[in-house]
Amino acid sequence: MKFSTSLAFLCITSVDAFTIGNGSANVNCNVNGYTKPFIKQSVWGSHHQQCSSSSTSLLRAASLEDIDRLGLTPQLDQMTRAFGSIPDEKLRYKQLLYMANQLKPLDPKLMVPENKVPGCLSTVYVDCTSEKKINEETGIEEDVLNYVGDSDGLLTKGLVALLVRGLSGCTADQIVKVDPEFISAARITQSLTPGRNNGFINMLAVMKAKAAMYADKSDDDANDDAQEETVFISSFDEVQGKPMYNEMMASLLKLKPVKLDLEDGSAQHAGHAGSKGWEESGESHFNLTIVADVFAGLSPVKRHKLIYLVLGDTMEKIHALQISAKATDEVADEE
Repeated sequence: MKFSTSLAFLCITSVDAFTIGNGSANVNCNVNGYTKPFIKQSVWGSHHQQCSSSSTSLLRAASLEDIDRLGLTPQLDQMTRAFGSIPDEKLRYKQLLYMANQLKPLDPKLMVPENKVPGCLSTVYVDCTSEKKINEETGIEEDVLNYVGDSDGLLTKGLVALLVRGLSGCTADQIVKVDPEFISAARITQSLTPGRNNGFINMLAVMKAKAAMYADKSDDDANDDAQEETVFISSFDEVQGKPMYNEMMASLLKLKPVKLDLEDGSAQHAGHAGSKGWEESGESHFNLTIVADVFAGLSPVKRHKLIYLVLGDTMEKIHALQISAKATDEVADEE
């Protein structure tokens, strides 16, 4: 059996519109009210049409329930279902490259350390701005975020474009709930090396952290007249002779915690071999208790990964870090 080599532009208006027949393929998707080209697809020959259409339907049916549990924004939900409906890994890869080429260049002024995503094989920068927008369903004015980003790696740039499109126009509350596992539901992980997959998780973590910062600002504005306001920790008392402690506290403030306790237990493990921090400043073991909105919707493992990401290079000096990380609403429920 042979495959035909004809190409057809695919547009996405709904995943259910995915059809294969008569030597052509169509996927339509409505993006912000108008149709956009989604991918170029190499169409399967007539002997495979019925089989591929059937397998795609089965894949969709099996994964829809899982996708519903991932806390996705409307745009990410749409793209996840669309990517997951494409049976060919090469076509998904081509779509990412197409999206990379459509991404607007990032203003060089935004390529600063605070916008750089750590832990990526390629250099990646992301940033966001906030704007007021009327919710069409509720008629209530709310703050939505718009992201920009760029990378010097083409495939990585495609992942940036995916996140920029999927998260922009959403509220901070919507964004912080997104589960990074959607990348597997979209079957994009098949095109990624472990290094790029970790880089993708780091990109989303940074974008969620930025969303949490805007959520805090929004909450402050909304609660100006309230009798009780949530107080976010924004400073700490530096400890003389404890550079690692000071670095960690300064980094953790980026998560906008409502509670932040960092206990230095290094004295109980004096002279611990192999600890870079102990050799430099006598610091090696820490106990961390932190409560922040940014942890909402994340599993314990992902909360820990986000903390490691924020701590950056300091993690290499720590011998042991015990973590208790909770979302703000979890603590409120306990009370």
